[in-house]
Amino acid sequence: MTRPQDREIIKAEHVAGGAGYILKQPIIKEEQLGAHCKMFSEVTLHPGCEIGYHEHHGETETYYLIKGAGIYHDNGEEYPVAAGDVTFCKSGGGHGIKNTGEQDIVFIALILAE
Repeated sequence: MTRPQDREIIKAEHVAGGAGYILKQPIIKEEQLGAHCKMFSEVTLHPGCEIGYHEHHGETETYYLIKGAGIYHDNGEEYPVAAGDVTFCKSGGGHGIKNTGEQDIVFIALILAE
């Protein structure tokens, strides 16, 4: 079990070449991820910040948006996203996300190895 006050918030600048920074809070400890889970984190993007377009190989990544709105980049296409939406990037595909709104985007990111 983990509690919010026990989780470290990691600030990462210009993730995948994106503008600004992200705040990433691992939901469980690294040793709890298991053999196939590479990341299970809550991510916050302040207005104007983004995760730049990047590809996944040998793994998938899912975003579950909890709060906010923005633009999701999916293999060359752009889609508006908002709280409640779920995105999926398959192995061999690429994606990114930008906060174009006036409030933070908060989402759960899950990376699973194939």
